[in-house]
Amino acid sequence: MPLPDLLAIIGLALGAALLVGALGLGALHLARRRGLIVQLCVVVLAEALTLAAGVLAVAQAMYISAHDFLVVVVVTVVSTLMAVAIALVLGLRLSRAAHTLQTLTHSVGDGELVTSGAALAAGGELQQVADELAATSARLAEARAQVQAIDESRRELMTWISHDLRSPLSGLRAMTEALEDGLADDPARFHRQMRLQVDHLTSLVDNLFELSKISSGTLVLTLEPLSLRDIVSDIAAELGPVAHAKRIELVESTSSDHVVVGDPAELSRVVSNLLMNAIEHTPQGGVIRISTARESDAVTLSVHDSGAGIADEDLHRVFDPGWRGTHARTPRPPGSGHTGAGLGLAIAQGIVEAHSGRITARNEDIGCRFDVHLPA
Repeated sequence: MPLPDLLAIIGLALGAALLVGALGLGALHLARRRGLIVQLCVVVLAEALTLAAGVLAVAQAMYISAHDFLVVVVVTVVSTLMAVAIALVLGLRLSRAAHTLQTLTHSVGDGELVTSGAALAAGGELQQVADELAATSARLAEARAQVQAIDESRRELMTWISHDLRSPLSGLRAMTEALEDGLADDPARFHRQMRLQVDHLTSLVDNLFELSKISSGTLVLTLEPLSLRDIVSDIAAELGPVAHAKRIELVESTSSDHVVVGDPAELSRVVSNLLMNAIEHTPQGGVIRISTARESDAVTLSVHDSGAGIADEDLHRVFDPGWRGTHARTPRPPGSGHTGAGLGLAIAQGIVEAHSGRITARNEDIGCRFDVHLPA
């Protein structure tokens, strides 16, 4: 074919394609708010008309016979109609898949749980989007459940803290009024009781402040190598009189080789809270065993009491701020060494996790055991 004829054919086909393509682009812009199937038909129709316009323009310029030109026209028209029909069939599948995705999106937005991604006829990327929506729905449901549990725990904490604050404050008010009115037979005893109440309030406020630092992520640790034996010995000596008053035996089984990197003050608080919790729930004449053990990459500190244990349905709540067993939901008397606010175990968990460790609780044949796992 001569080069001029080839260039003429290319020019005619290109001109027809650009003209129809421009018209198709304008039609697609006008249909931008229409459904997916309408836009798909516009795209397919524009493509088919582009091909048809090029073929007809070239056929007309080639001065072929009327019969042959009619054949070209019929073939082009039939092919264009079939292309549009096939686009409608495929578009219905895509439209149904898009409608299913829209329904799933609304369900996720309304907080409904989408258990599994719907099987889409279109498959492919749309099926992946549906599966991801189902996974997102599950994650959102889990997050909502966690938020609800945190809110419930916070409400319980506020209720119990208010009760624990009101009791010593009422006692202080009554004693100060008795002293003001000269009704106290033994003012020195009243002063001692007032100091104990103030100490009780101070301990409660300190625990709340510590818990707020842990919750807000502002707890600052001063890390250094330390032996768990030293910490256990110091706390056992400090709480020994409390245990002796209840005729509870403290049995230590530790090793100086069990060294971790941690904050001495904060880890001492962990041991103190666990040991005080054990003393509180161990009956008179019981035994509390405190031990340490070395694992492959961690050191475990265990506190095992000989009390009644924890109800199985409550094991998952023992570290919730403000949670207390039903029998413990009354304020402790001043000087008992325990605030009764249900913050000790929550604080212990926060401190251990700040040390990149973990703390667990489980029932044994006799009593309950708390294990603190710290990186060696």
